[in-house]
Amino acid sequence: MHYFANSRFYSSLLRHRLKTLPFLTQQEGLASVSDALYGHLKDRSYGSVERSLSKVKPKLDSRCVMEVMSRCYPQDPQLGLRFFIWAGSQSGYRHSSYMYRKACKVLSIDKNPRIVCDVIGSYEAESCFVSVNMFREVFKLCKEAELYDVALWVLSKLGSFNMRADTMMYNVVISLCCKRGEIEMAGVLMKEMSVNGLYPDLITYMAIIEGLCDAGQLKDTYSVLEGMRLHGCSPSSVVLSAVLDGFCRSGSMIRALKLLDEMEKEGGDCSPNVVTYTSVIHSFCKRGQHAEAFEILDRMKAHGCRANHVAVVVIVESLCVKGRVEEAYRLIDKLVEEHDVSYGQCYSSLVVSLIKIRQLDEAEKFFRKMLAGEIRPDTFSSGLLLKELCMKGRLLDGFYLLDELENKGYLYSIDIDIYSILLIGLCQSNHLKEAAKMASLMLKKSIPLRPRYGENSALNVLSKNGERDLVNQLLDMQKRFQ
Repeated sequence: MHYFANSRFYSSLLRHRLKTLPFLTQQEGLASVSDALYGHLKDRSYGSVERSLSKVKPKLDSRCVMEVMSRCYPQDPQLGLRFFIWAGSQSGYRHSSYMYRKACKVLSIDKNPRIVCDVIGSYEAESCFVSVNMFREVFKLCKEAELYDVALWVLSKLGSFNMRADTMMYNVVISLCCKRGEIEMAGVLMKEMSVNGLYPDLITYMAIIEGLCDAGQLKDTYSVLEGMRLHGCSPSSVVLSAVLDGFCRSGSMIRALKLLDEMEKEGGDCSPNVVTYTSVIHSFCKRGQHAEAFEILDRMKAHGCRANHVAVVVIVESLCVKGRVEEAYRLIDKLVEEHDVSYGQCYSSLVVSLIKIRQLDEAEKFFRKMLAGEIRPDTFSSGLLLKELCMKGRLLDGFYLLDELENKGYLYSIDIDIYSILLIGLCQSNHLKEAAKMASLMLKKSIPLRPRYGENSALNVLSKNGERDLVNQLLDMQKRFQ
């Protein structure tokens, strides 16, 4: 059903509106473009949706695409999907990864995968021209929604449009096969690629290798590596690290260490990197084999590779879980001296690990030693400790700790809920001097009160204590953020 009976008049009106876009505000311009696109989307006088849309040549952006797509749901999700596919194939515009996620959510593609098949069927029924780029958009949506069966079906339908799949399309379907555990089908598709004159690339091999590792078919990964070499696609440290990680996850540490030896000997592009070593360290720590994990640290140093923050967290947390806190503390000096990791990173990891094993007092004591020694804690450890103090009802301690962090310039982007919890808790506990200071800090940092914590009672307490001006400023700021 048309918006207007006279489609020629409507098209003329739309063209006029588009010509006036440069003189509109940004919001009005966006509305005009989305209105024009939506109007042409509903106008069937041109024979097909895509042909009608091609009459409008606006500058697409993600906000405009989202607006049009949202207007199509729930009344006509298929129309919204056709628009999304068309938009992604237009020159000068590309959907971001975020947009594929939003499209799947807005159009409920994951809950109603049939919609993709219906769109392909409508292309066929209308003898609509479908470009390779449009099919690529379909495959990207299948990848995002993890529609294995649909992607396989779409691959089989390409012949109906006189098309052959390219490497990108095969990679999507092969990746979905591997995630589904359909390794045999992935192998069939790789052979089909060769028949069609295509060769697997690094993405193809990575998908197959990860699929084999997940399926526990570790021996077959060596065959894949040999196949890569035969096709002139030499395994890099990224590929080999994926294989090694698969060995570690399956508990095949002998195989993992053997592969690590091979990578170190071969060198060059195959040299193990920090991710490779950290994977082995994590596996040993998970099994409580800390001596072996420390040996890997020494191997890293010998091969000119330094441990990163992830490796520090893995080792420190593992030791704390086993009750070996003193050993974790001693290890920090080694990590700092031999791997150039900062004391701030290491000590922050120790604080977080102590909190996780429910040793809050020890974590707080250690954290305060950091501050006394001018060692800067990271955002995560600061926020986690403050949150734990609030949960334990130690609001005054939490306030003074936050105040100290602020004075030292150590506060970054901790959870803003903590400010509201502290302010309201201080008011309820009648610590009014500290509450007023907390409110002033929130104003200074433009942090609004969180309504779900029942701010009214706290504001009433402050107001009655002579802080009416402060309360009014908090309320004004809160309105700006609503």
